[in-house]
Amino acid sequence: MDDAKRKQIIDLLRTAYGMELETTINYVANSIHLDGIRAKHIKDALAADINEELMHAQQLGNRIKVLEGAVPGSMGLKFAQAKMQPPDDPLDVRSIVVGVIEAEEAAVNQYQDIIEAADVVDPVTQDMCVTLKGDEEEHRRLFKGFLAELDAGM
Repeated sequence: MDDAKRKQIIDLLRTAYGMELETTINYVANSIHLDGIRAKHIKDALAADINEELMHAQQLGNRIKVLEGAVPGSMGLKFAQAKMQPPDDPLDVRSIVVGVIEAEEAAVNQYQDIIEAADVVDPVTQDMCVTLKGDEEEHRRLFKGFLAELDAGM
């Protein structure tokens, strides 16, 4: 793999790494912050996904290292999940569900970008990101179901 392509893939992996860490932080915060009967399943789902999101970040960090890139620390990360911030009203479950869906969609798109960039030149990274993309698609589907229930007044 040429150096420019390797750097492109590392940059995409670093972005995904930051996204996974940001998601982990926000899942922790919202799994604690939300209140009410409607929040129970949402909080449980968020809490259950924390370890998986952290594991994704670790896999991405390891791949960055293998490709001889620098794994960013907190000062090297850019966070953007405005809709995943704990709401002022801890009963506002819907806003967090929408935020989770948006974050999962962004992750799916980021993994697709990596899959395409790694095509042919880095099958190991591509394979890893195919699996991670599938995990994020499952999370998105779960929260789309929660949103449908909330919108139906269930």
